[in-house]
Amino acid sequence: MRIEKNFEQLDNVKNVGIVLRPSSPELKSTYLKIKELFENEKINVFLEENSAQMISDNGYSLEELCLKVDFLISVGGDGTLLSVVRKSFNFEKPVLGINLGTLGFLTDICMEQLPKFIEDLKNNIYKIDNRMLIEGSVNLNKFVAFNDIVISRKSISSMIKIKAKIDGKAFNTYYGDGVIISTPTGSTAYNLSVGGPIVYPLTKAFIVTPVAPHSLTQRPLVMPADFEIEFKIVDTQGAVVIVDGQDIYEVEQNQSIKINIANKKAKMLHRIQRNYFEVLNEKLRWGN
Repeated sequence: MRIEKNFEQLDNVKNVGIVLRPSSPELKSTYLKIKELFENEKINVFLEENSAQMISDNGYSLEELCLKVDFLISVGGDGTLLSVVRKSFNFEKPVLGINLGTLGFLTDICMEQLPKFIEDLKNNIYKIDNRMLIEGSVNLNKFVAFNDIVISRKSISSMIKIKAKIDGKAFNTYYGDGVIISTPTGSTAYNLSVGGPIVYPLTKAFIVTPVAPHSLTQRPLVMPADFEIEFKIVDTQGAVVIVDGQDIYEVEQNQSIKINIANKKAKMLHRIQRNYFEVLNEKLRWGN
């Protein structure tokens, strides 16, 4: 089996920051267990302020946390990890996902695996993936997506028309429910559910996938991430832009959304044993 090589390592881990899934005060016991495991290995644990308020503890703003710690831990599911990555990527801190959800394409380990991971961490037995992010802008709003940017119709009673350009040159007109612009990491999210391709997460590419297109000739498109993609809303009702399923922006008729590769990457901290194709096999139940 091919072993992924990784030469990026953390220097002498002393401090970690933890962000808990919002609106989940029941995670207090989980946090205390994580804290105990790290402190037993002489690693300090700091809690993000919103998570701290949720469980009646003391915490730090995410910015303060990123300046204090060697890496971040997201405790919850993929949605929690998405939020942590998007808010912290400018600080270039690796993020480890502890999965307390169900599917968990992004979150790497469960609580039962944490003691072994901490042991491996101290022995430099782990890997750090650098994942592509995409930047978007509409009007004066700029945003970053880890999974995808979705351009969707405002009304469920009508379709939306979107004209697309690559590097300033027209290449397509989409007519249907909308368009998904996905990173390779996000290819297993909404993109997959509407028939888009799965793309290896360390690939440098955009995936553009129409949602319920009116024409049967419209197909998903994978392209190098060096291009700038522009989508102009033709529909009189305008559209909504949804970033990683978490932030929403309204777009009016004749306004454009421009999308580029971000100038920084998200750093994902993983067990050395993690194999992407085994994750696909497990989560998608291939072969069952």
